Amino acid sequence: MPKVLVPFADGMEEMEAVIVVDVLRRAGIEVISAGISTKNVTASRGVKLVSDSLLSEIDPSSFDMIILPGGNQGTKNLNANSLVSDILKKFKKENRWIGAICAAPNVLLTHNILQDQKFTAFPGSIPPNEKYTGSRLELSDKILTSIGPGSAFEFSLKIVELLVGVEKRKEVEKNLHLPS
Repeated sequence: MPKVLVPFADGMEEMEAVIVVDVLRRAGIEVISAGISTKNVTASRGVKLVSDSLLSEIDPSSFDMIILPGGNQGTKNLNANSLVSDILKKFKKENRWIGAICAAPNVLLTHNILQDQKFTAFPGSIPPNEKYTGSRLELSDKILTSIGPGSAFEFSLKIVELLVGVEKRKEVEKNLHLPS
């Protein structure tokens, strides 16, 4: 079964973190949330979340994918964390899956993870870039980006499809009763 790392940072967007973790776990994917500086994280709307681990305590080589939740301050905190940068560069070099939603594609831009790939992000959250599409989801090579909190279910379900297949995605999606 695939294993996914979701770094948690103060100021991250709650919906993007929780929906991703929840949907992937519903699909049977092992998900580890890892606080970048503390296990207790305060998200952008003041919601308190407790991560499974600290980022400094995990072995990134045991993961198939890393997913960065957005949120303005959360993205800034992820961007400033050298361990997040090192993990992203390692995943890019090893052609492993990388996901980023909302403002988090900024982290990928800052650390040269998005080179020639098309991507999307929350409108206005990134500097002008000719590879920005504004789509709800954008898959380029092994990098999946998404536009914002309202696309968190689409983003999560696409990750399920990429990691464990379309049948598992359909099964999980059916039980979520999302609008069609």
